[in-house]
Amino acid sequence: MTSERCYQVHGNVFSVEPIAVGLYVAATPIGNLGDVTLRALETLAAADLLACEDTRVTSRLTQHYGISTPLIAYHEHNAERQIPRILAAIGKGNAVALVSDAGTPLVSDPGYRLVTGAIAAGHDIIPIPGPSAMLAGLVGAGLPTDRFLFAGFLPTRAAARRKKLADIAGLPATLIFYEAPRRVAATLADMSNSLGGDRPAAVARELTKMFETFRRGTLDQLAGIFSNEAPPKGEVTIIVGPAIADVPDEVEIDTLLRQRMKQTSLAEAVAEVTAATGAARNLVYRRALAVSAVDDSR
Repeated sequence: MTSERCYQVHGNVFSVEPIAVGLYVAATPIGNLGDVTLRALETLAAADLLACEDTRVTSRLTQHYGISTPLIAYHEHNAERQIPRILAAIGKGNAVALVSDAGTPLVSDPGYRLVTGAIAAGHDIIPIPGPSAMLAGLVGAGLPTDRFLFAGFLPTRAAARRKKLADIAGLPATLIFYEAPRRVAATLADMSNSLGGDRPAAVARELTKMFETFRRGTLDQLAGIFSNEAPPKGEVTIIVGPAIADVPDEVEIDTLLRQRMKQTSLAEAVAEVTAATGAARNLVYRRALAVSAVDDSR
């Protein structure tokens, strides 16, 4: 569809070759245009068609990098009409790149429907990874990263929002949310009530942009701060630390250790009880030594 396949970086022009037929799911910057990857630029320039949420938003990126690939709008309001057209374009031998307004497609946007349609039609799906507000917020929050849940946007109505929070309150994972600036204070208040006011959290605003900020504290503290301020400006990501399981007291730990040490070694019993209870390993080890000494003296 395009005759000029190239992109520009700092005044230098780079030509690209046509790419294989398929649907390319390409991540684009969430604010700082410098975050785009070289592979994404090559893909956007080499594609025959670029499907985007808002052509005005994406055109700022393509114009900045001198990319002339034709743009078509694909969003939640026209998805039913556009999906057949996009699939037909791929079916005719074209490479189509899918982008969102910012970040990684399919994360809180309708790209999922297009991808499933393309898979059903037998087309190749090629992910082009890159920027993501979800991951940027997670790694900057200072909260556990070994297990996390992206919960997207919470319901706008308070009752539905509280129910959703109650459903995930006990998960032993860091929780990540997107939120509209005008609802941040109300959402933090509901989180404090539903998830526990002493849970550590962070509110990230304008990630990768000039006025990027992180506010960290407990949910109680953050709810109080934002309730006394004007709504923040820009995009907001809220990150909440995982639920802390109730740790058994020493009597319960001793009981579990005695049961396990009848069947296995002290070291293995310590490892098993630590994993089962979530208690600190050094505490379980001390209790195991104490239990072993008492039992040996009998």
